[in-house]
Amino acid sequence: MLIIFLGVLSQWIAWRLQFPAIVLMSIAGLLVGPIFEVIHPAESFGELFNPFISLAVAIILFEGSLNLNFKEIRTFGKPILRIVTLGAFIAWIAGSFAAHYIAGLSLGVAFVIGGLFIVTGPTVILPMLRQAKLKSRPAAILKWEGIVVDPFGALLALFAFQFVLFAIGDETAAAFGLFFLASLFAVALGVGTGMLMGMMFEKGQVPEFLKAPMVFGIVLLIFVISDIVMHETGLLAVTAMGMVMANMKIASINDMRHFKENISVLLISSIFVMLTASLNLDVLIGIFNWEIVSFVLAMLFIVRPLSIWLSTIGTDMTIQEKTLVGWIAPRGIVALTVSGYFAGVLLEAGFEDAELLTALTFALVFSTVIVHSFTIGWVGKKLGLVAAEDPGVIIIGASRFATKLGKVLAEFEKGVLIIDSSWGRLQEARQNGLKTYAGDILSEHTDYEVDLTPYETMVVATGTDSYNALVVNNFVPEMGRANLYQTAIHEGDPGDFHASLSGRTLFGEKWNIHELEWKAEEGYTMRKTQLTEQFSYEDFKVKWTEDTIPLFVYYSQGKIEFFAENNKLEPKAGDTIVSFTATAPESERTQERLESKRSKNGSQTKE
Repeated sequence: MLIIFLGVLSQWIAWRLQFPAIVLMSIAGLLVGPIFEVIHPAESFGELFNPFISLAVAIILFEGSLNLNFKEIRTFGKPILRIVTLGAFIAWIAGSFAAHYIAGLSLGVAFVIGGLFIVTGPTVILPMLRQAKLKSRPAAILKWEGIVVDPFGALLALFAFQFVLFAIGDETAAAFGLFFLASLFAVALGVGTGMLMGMMFEKGQVPEFLKAPMVFGIVLLIFVISDIVMHETGLLAVTAMGMVMANMKIASINDMRHFKENISVLLISSIFVMLTASLNLDVLIGIFNWEIVSFVLAMLFIVRPLSIWLSTIGTDMTIQEKTLVGWIAPRGIVALTVSGYFAGVLLEAGFEDAELLTALTFALVFSTVIVHSFTIGWVGKKLGLVAAEDPGVIIIGASRFATKLGKVLAEFEKGVLIIDSSWGRLQEARQNGLKTYAGDILSEHTDYEVDLTPYETMVVATGTDSYNALVVNNFVPEMGRANLYQTAIHEGDPGDFHASLSGRTLFGEKWNIHELEWKAEEGYTMRKTQLTEQFSYEDFKVKWTEDTIPLFVYYSQGKIEFFAENNKLEPKAGDTIVSFTATAPESERTQERLESKRSKNGSQTKE
């Protein structure tokens, strides 16, 4: 109970404070574990501790691989291929020599742990990418590397271990053949299972309510079967299965992805607390050994940048992208769990220096998680690789009102994208210089054609209420319900429809998109009213008539906030209220200009 509670609480606090969640989860585990000794997960779970973590990692890795659609990398597949092959090899060799010459490990142990340390992993990189909001290209490169290299890191360590045993005479050449056969078996099992599940889903042989649970069970099954054949090949099987299903154009893939994402968040939260809480003080003290600290610094500032810059020579990656990718390489759960396994088998094989592996791994994991979590956003901004420092607004549905709304948002220097399935309906928006896209926002094709990262808020305002509600519910997992707005339900729709399906209602129950469109045809215009010390929000409300539809507040700090149900706004002097209203009489507009001028003159006099 405490593990799950602390994990989820850490995620929530991180969201509230815009803080790296992984750091808080690790700190929470250290506090309740080795520092205050409240819980001892390894002792409490006993023999179930390692199997539980292994199964959780399998689910997390599969969920990440469901996002690996090959269409995403059609323009930059070469850099990714280089990074996960040549880059991984360079990182293995350089990391192994660093472990030998700096950390003092024997060559055999160094090459085993060097292979494992090439992993970055979805457990750490995906939460960082969600927080940093990088541009789509560097984000995709980091995501693909993290998910694809994760199983290969474990396999590389296993290969190195087999080679070490062969070198000291404890293993025969046949073991290498078995290793490669087991790896091929894992890939074949994952690919075959993924294709079979995909075909069953498309032919309707599995009901909707069973799809996610069935995938959940099958993932665990093929992971265990592969691991029984050879340890650490299960991760390869689940990755292959996820990649196959992600590229089969399965209609219900998004529903499964959302289910898996929710499960993964819970598992990541719990596992980080469990692992850090299970450490002992001797390991924590051992981290501050100068050899370990020097090794971590070498991995951060020499090995990682070297592997990226050398492997991407001749690709179209920019200097900025190479710099960012060469800096960001956090290690996660796979490194912690698999290093524990290899520490045990290496000690059994007579390598006494393998005792250092736990402290060495935790030092690298904790250091990279903290350093990269805090710096990914800052470095991204400095290199110009952040999608947008000032998030924009997507408007679904091209109408005369939507065009007027988009135009006034653009005047406040907000990014605006209007999406509609009709090219013709977008004509007015294009003539006004607004960014448009003709297509269905719910189409899979749109995912690859349109980068939605720069947009934080969505206004759904088509003429079909059921479609509006469908769009809102589809984007709740990605954008959060607080950032999803929908125009009021038309009075002809059933009363319980609004309560159960729609997003936050914009502008009040009276103003559905049909009413707003009629007002636009009558000549209603967008009106900006700047509040002053002399003309407050209370004064504005006094002048508020039936012909005035307040839309949003533009705060002096640059933020916008829409008038919506359960959204009590309190604009102050310096803020601007934008309303949709009938053309004001000339005398009223003149009075507003005079009030604004007096306010500016008064502020200049004070200065």
